[in-house]
Amino acid sequence: MDNTYGWAALVWEGFPAWYKQWADGSSLVVAEQGAQVLSWKTADGREHLYLSPASARDGKTAIRGGVPVCFPQFNTRGPLPKHGFVRNLGWQVAECGAQHIALRLQDGPATRQFWPEAFDAVLRAEVGANSLVITLDVRNTGSTPWAMTCALHSYLEVDDITQTQLWGLQGAACWDALADTRFAEAAAQIDFGAAPGAGFDRVFSTPGAGDKLLQISQQTTHNGRSMTIQNSANASEVVVWNPGAALSQELADMPDDGWRQMLCVEAASIDAPVTLAPGQPWRLVQTLTTAGA
Repeated sequence: MDNTYGWAALVWEGFPAWYKQWADGSSLVVAEQGAQVLSWKTADGREHLYLSPASARDGKTAIRGGVPVCFPQFNTRGPLPKHGFVRNLGWQVAECGAQHIALRLQDGPATRQFWPEAFDAVLRAEVGANSLVITLDVRNTGSTPWAMTCALHSYLEVDDITQTQLWGLQGAACWDALADTRFAEAAAQIDFGAAPGAGFDRVFSTPGAGDKLLQISQQTTHNGRSMTIQNSANASEVVVWNPGAALSQELADMPDDGWRQMLCVEAASIDAPVTLAPGQPWRLVQTLTTAGA
């Protein structure tokens, strides 16, 4: 690996990770565990990803925050551990560049404890002036087909969830996991003012429109800042989640008030499993872009 681009291996807040800060002050941190992006700061010094200060730091327990990779199973939709197993394993740096870093995980004894299939997975994180592009490439390297569900489980930092809105999902078919109801989203924007109660957990179906722009706006945000989110077209679902006050108090790896500072807006392909033939690749991308007043 050629690391002439200023990436540093270090222990960042207890996590073995790779770090780079650019001349404009922006920075990125990617943990070796799960190839999980833990921190993304823009040149103004503002953090855009939420990482729970109570998250486990033992190198094997799932990290609460940043951008976990859910593969080859989302949540408990199958026989594997929740959200699969790759977020709990160590990945190896495959490539460093001036603006990006890529980490790789391939099947081996550690993965075959959970799943017998042969695969190659590469997580690439690329920083622009006001953007972060996260790309997950997976390939079937075996001799038989296998199926998967997958998500980039992004925890986005917000100033106050009760003053936050998400735009761009009007008309999308929706499953509310908390109420177990299905409907088409009628509102132009989703308002999270009710999050102090039971929280928010919905899966929005976006087949054929996964590349549409979503926007987070925050009434109390610094200088009127906002964020746009664009998922690749094969992200057939968008998962939107906030635990709310009650669940935050139950989660050992989340502060009681942690729900106030985060919102998950995930690029996902989960309702219909994707089957990959031998040698077949598949790619999932999420682009986060910030804007100021």
